[in-house]
Amino acid sequence: MTMKEGDIVARRSYGCDLIFRVTRLNDSSQTAELVGEDMRLIADAPFDDLVLIDSSEHKMRREQSKEKEDYSFRLFRQDYQLLRMKREYTATSHFKKETSFFELPGKILHIDGDPLYLSKCLEMYKRLGVPVYGLYMKESEIPENIIKLVNNVRPDILVITGHDAYIKHKGEKKDLQCYRNSRYFVRAVKEVRSVFPNLDHMVIFAGACQSHFESLIRAGANFASSPARINIHMLDPVFIVSKIALTSFTDHVNVWDALRNTLTGEDGLGGVETKGILRTGMPMKENEDYSE
Repeated sequence: MTMKEGDIVARRSYGCDLIFRVTRLNDSSQTAELVGEDMRLIADAPFDDLVLIDSSEHKMRREQSKEKEDYSFRLFRQDYQLLRMKREYTATSHFKKETSFFELPGKILHIDGDPLYLSKCLEMYKRLGVPVYGLYMKESEIPENIIKLVNNVRPDILVITGHDAYIKHKGEKKDLQCYRNSRYFVRAVKEVRSVFPNLDHMVIFAGACQSHFESLIRAGANFASSPARINIHMLDPVFIVSKIALTSFTDHVNVWDALRNTLTGEDGLGGVETKGILRTGMPMKENEDYSE
C-alpha cells in the first residue's frame, strides 16, 4: 500500500472505528503518525495496520458525523432561545414595556493544536453567534506564550486544546508523563491562573482526547477532558464554552447543562459550576453594533 501525508486511513486493530489523517511517515520504523478527523486524538500505527479510506467512504463518514454535529447544534439553539426569552421577559419588565435590548456575549480566545480543527471550530462559533479569536499553536508552545496572548486578546473565556493521548505502555493513567500533551495543557492553565486566579474572571476549558482530567481541574480549569480517558469530538470545547458565553452573568451554568449538548458527554468531559458571561443592555438603537 502506497501512503502519503494527508491520506485518510483507519486502523485494522481497532475495527476501523475512527478515521485519521496521516501527518507523518517514518519509513525506518514503518510507522505513521495519525490525528483523528473528528476526534482530538493523536496516535502511531504500523503501516500494515492501516487501511486507506477512499473518497466515497470518507464522504459517507463525514455525513454521519455532520448529522451528529447538526443535532447538537439544534439542541444548543433551542436552549439558547429559551434563555433569550427569559432575558427578554426580564428586560421588558415581564413584557409590560416595549423595550429593545442588546446582548454582549463573552469573548473567547481559542488556541488549537490542529489548524483544521481550528477552522471547523471557528465555523461553529460563527453559527452559534459567539465572538472568538482563534489561533493555531503547537501544544508544546502554548505554556510559554499563553500569558502574552491572553494580555493581547483579553478574553472572558480561554480554550486550550489540540491533540492528546494516553500512552499505555509508558505507565499508569495517574502519571501525567504518560500523556502526549496533557502536561503542556496543565502548565498553560497554571500560567493563566497565576495571573487570573478567580475561576469566574477567566473561564478556562483545557484538554483533548484522553487528557488527564484531574490534573487540569486541579490546575484551575473550569472544564476539562477526559474523566474516563476516552476520545472527545473536536467541537466539544466549542459547545461547552459557547454555553457559558451566552448565559447571563446573573446565572450559573451547572456541569450537566454544559455537557448535555456536547457530542461526547460526561465520560469525555467534566468541570465545575461556573457563572455565565453574557450581559444585557438597553436601549438598542437601530443599525448600532455593540460587539467588538
